[in-house]
Amino acid sequence: MKPIGQGSPGAGGELARAVVEIAAARGLRIAVAESLTGGLLADALVSVPGSSRVFSGGVVAYDTALKHSVLGVDDELLREKGPVDGEVARQMARGVRELCAVPRADGAEPESADIGLATTGVAGPEPDPQTGQPVGTVWVGLCLGDRARSVEYSLSGDRGEIRNGSVAAALELLVGELGASELESD
Repeated sequence: MKPIGQGSPGAGGELARAVVEIAAARGLRIAVAESLTGGLLADALVSVPGSSRVFSGGVVAYDTALKHSVLGVDDELLREKGPVDGEVARQMARGVRELCAVPRADGAEPESADIGLATTGVAGPEPDPQTGQPVGTVWVGLCLGDRARSVEYSLSGDRGEIRNGSVAAALELLVGELGASELESD
């Protein structure tokens, strides 16, 4: 579990700008699947001028059933583990890449987004009603091409701080991954 500081309104601003700049320079498209962040991650990205070059779209799958019916998360996994789980976050990230496929040129067939980024967790004020996981438990899923991973965070603060901290954590993870991928390709 990776601890992270408390979020604040607009916590994703500079990180979102870095994501957009790196993705644009590399010709990458991004899609997001959100649960506890409820659209804040998409908002952070589209608040950056020029984000239309890299942001395909997103899904807010707040209800657990939507994680299965819309994003394709395994129904048995959701029954066994609940929505706040690393594999759930990975499957959300994979699913949104496919769901947000768009043509890359006029007349071209739709292509999956290059990057899927997902958030799921417990913003509070009460523990997760399905699993009892504590407030501040957050999973960020990241799918870059065929590779997918998830990272667990333990955030503190009130509901807004946890949600904003989740956005910052997701963007920070993506910046780190894109930076590492850039180094690998040199």
